[in-house]
Formats: sequence, C-alpha cells, structure tokens
Amino acid sequence: MEGDIENIDGIIRITRIRVHYRLKIPAGTRDRAQRALDTHAAKCPAAMSVRNSIDVSISADIEEG
Repeated sequence: MEGDIENIDGIIRITRIRVHYRLKIPAGTRDRAQRALDTHAAKCPAAMSVRNSIDVSISADIEEG
C-alpha cells in the first residue's frame, strides 16, 4: 500500500491510496478472484468511509497454481 499526501489550502491531506495485492490462488479460480477485486472498494468499510475524500485504487498481480 502506498499513498499521496498533499498540501491543500494550507492543510496536509491524504489524497490518494493505492493498494496492490500479490495473490496466489488455486487453479480455476481466477474469475472469482477478479470479481472480488472488482467489488472490493464498494464492500470495504475503510474504502467506503473515505470514498468522497480520498481516491482509493486497488490492483493485483494474480498467480494461479
């Protein structure tokens, strides 16, 4: 996870958070893993709490095995 902190009108604010997962998943479950990632922000209490003030992006490297 990483993010950006900016000075906005003299106030220091977190403006962006980037979450990147490295996932090892069972063979044949890529579609399920991708659906979970696609809906993550909408179902994550932390992301929902800051959705109107901090840009949250979620990405992943997925390895099936």
